[in-house]
Amino acid sequence: MPWVRPLKITSLIAPAMAWGLSMGLFAYQDLWKQTLAALFPNQTPLFERQTLLALALEHLAITATAGFLVLLVGLPLAIWVARPSGAAFRPLVENLVAVGQTFPPVAVLALALPFVGFGPNGAILALFLYGLLPVVRNTLEGLAAVPQDVLEAASGVGYSPLQRLWRVEIPLALPVILSGIRTSVVLVLATATVAPLIGGGGLGVPIVAGLAVGNQAFVSEGAIAVALLAILLDWTFARLEAILTPWRA
Repeated sequence: MPWVRPLKITSLIAPAMAWGLSMGLFAYQDLWKQTLAALFPNQTPLFERQTLLALALEHLAITATAGFLVLLVGLPLAIWVARPSGAAFRPLVENLVAVGQTFPPVAVLALALPFVGFGPNGAILALFLYGLLPVVRNTLEGLAAVPQDVLEAASGVGYSPLQRLWRVEIPLALPVILSGIRTSVVLVLATATVAPLIGGGGLGVPIVAGLAVGNQAFVSEGAIAVALLAILLDWTFARLEAILTPWRA
């Protein structure tokens, strides 16, 4: 990858420390229990069937799996329909990924349930469909924004279509592509709170349990933890964008 610059280890220290501190915070059950007990004195303060750390790790695992599938399918699909060989299928692909966000994730879960059964697979499928649009849309927009004279210059120096794509188009489109990936992953993480509806686990478990019994402490436990992870994930991807596209600084 000639256009990828070596990553500086020091640039990754801050995100690594932030994630370590966050996992330590989730493991500190007593702090959460005392805080929620002070906020909701007349309710059971903490969901104790699983530790908050275990729930957070489950949530991240579901998010990572769905996000990986989004990248595995979305990026090649968008690049293909942006090429002459796949241009005829571009309207179809754009409509299909848009439909993925038209239906609420809960509806997708209900439709997937007869095929995948209870467990995380249905949630991962729903999140995968929900996360495709930002990746596909931003990849198409990034590639379309590459100046035509730059493409002509690349062809003029003898680049093949594949070389032009890899050495010119993707590097120039990378900031927009990374922005789409960042949006998609944060969206998937936030939406993964619906996973427990079909036995998927994660931080949605205390939220669903709290809603079922009217316990605001349970709901707050899951919601605060998800919000913290979403902020941390967004910041981490912002740092990665800065590292991978230093010319934008």
